[in-house]
Amino acid sequence: MNSDNKNKPFNKSRSQSGNRSIKPRPQESAPSKPGFAARAAAAKILGAVIDRKTPLDGMLDAEGGNPAYKALGESDRALVRAILNSALRHLPRIEAAIASLLDSPLPEGARALHHVLVVGAAQMLYLDVPDHSAVDIAVEQANQDPRNRRFAKLVNAILRRIGREKQAILDQVAAVPAMPAWFLSRLEKSYGTEEALKISETQLEPAAIDVTVKSDPEGWAKRLNGMVLPTGGVRLAAFDGAIPSLDGFSDGEWWVQDAAASIPAKLFGSLAGKRVVDLCAAPGGKTAQLILAGAEVTALDQSANRLKRLSTNLERLGMTAETVVADMAKFQPDELFDAALLDAPCSSTGTTRRHPDVLWTKGPEDIAKLAGLQERLLRHALTLVKPGGYVVFSNCSLDPEEGEDLVARVLAETDLAERVPIKPEEWPGLEAAISPLGAFRTTPDMLPLSDGYASGLDGFYAAVLRRR
Repeated sequence: MNSDNKNKPFNKSRSQSGNRSIKPRPQESAPSKPGFAARAAAAKILGAVIDRKTPLDGMLDAEGGNPAYKALGESDRALVRAILNSALRHLPRIEAAIASLLDSPLPEGARALHHVLVVGAAQMLYLDVPDHSAVDIAVEQANQDPRNRRFAKLVNAILRRIGREKQAILDQVAAVPAMPAWFLSRLEKSYGTEEALKISETQLEPAAIDVTVKSDPEGWAKRLNGMVLPTGGVRLAAFDGAIPSLDGFSDGEWWVQDAAASIPAKLFGSLAGKRVVDLCAAPGGKTAQLILAGAEVTALDQSANRLKRLSTNLERLGMTAETVVADMAKFQPDELFDAALLDAPCSSTGTTRRHPDVLWTKGPEDIAKLAGLQERLLRHALTLVKPGGYVVFSNCSLDPEEGEDLVARVLAETDLAERVPIKPEEWPGLEAAISPLGAFRTTPDMLPLSDGYASGLDGFYAAVLRRR
């Protein structure tokens, strides 16, 4: 401010004349407290997820992500990820807790204030963050935002009360389903209320780290401090280090792949000498499985960048596949294949343990749209294999509209293919995942484990069809 003018009186007449309005100067903000930038980034990204339906992965990308996130150091980025994962997993309960402490709802449009409160409460209720730190920084966030400055005392009061009454609040909201109502109602319709609530509770736990090994799962389980799963993969015990540092990674002896995601490629059995197309192939975990089963694989994806990533992953594993950049729905091979794997793009509602934003960025209309796309892709996939050839259709959705209902409709409306039932006795330990019609249906509450190993697996659907 110019020292010659700072003591001059405010000239009301010009303001009152209507010729010119004089806006107050913004307050100069004090230097941010340590951790402020991380919490501010978390609140901003949370708003983008739940208000604008922006997928979380893209915003947390180290190169192309949210600018506020990219500006942080690695420790602060880790804090942002922890806050967002906890906030999104427990969002209905956090919102219920905040609402119970308010005398009246927050003003219409006070979304930025809502996100500040959710970020603060998530740290206090579900993370090992000192309460005073979460409260102080949330109050500073309110003070530094002109929209929220008048609510700073409210933020302080709400969060301090959460700190004082933490256990009572957690007990109070424990019965609140940890899923948005629209999706829980779909689960209840498909699986029943009891199973839907079990799935809802299970998705609160972070996903385990599973790996698919080229050979000797028992040996690799010992070397990696893991256990062999019914799928033949290995689940690691609690691990918070860097995956590439583990024994066998640089040698290409294994790759990270959720247990459920490893099932579809195994449904073909031996593929020795067979020509197989992996449709929607990137990032390549299933492609590697098909190669390991003896197939000559064509890996197809409509994204050249994703296929580059697939090729890089295969190179580490010492494997090769023909890669084709193409729109799968328009792909016409010169020669029909012996088999095709279609792991179709879907709503990903079976992966909420590792992608807790999914249920907040998707809705019923997305499921319907994706189911329509999958049906078109499946019908086309059946034309890409020889008579007698197999098509495995799979996705990581929990919704039957994208799985059971879709396959039943395709089989009812075409004589091009027939179902090949999967036999429960061929999958010891996962018999409960085989439906009466012989399809795979995993849910996150399956595969209960103990002795230090995380339970559960992704929700997946897979069916085997044979072309007539």
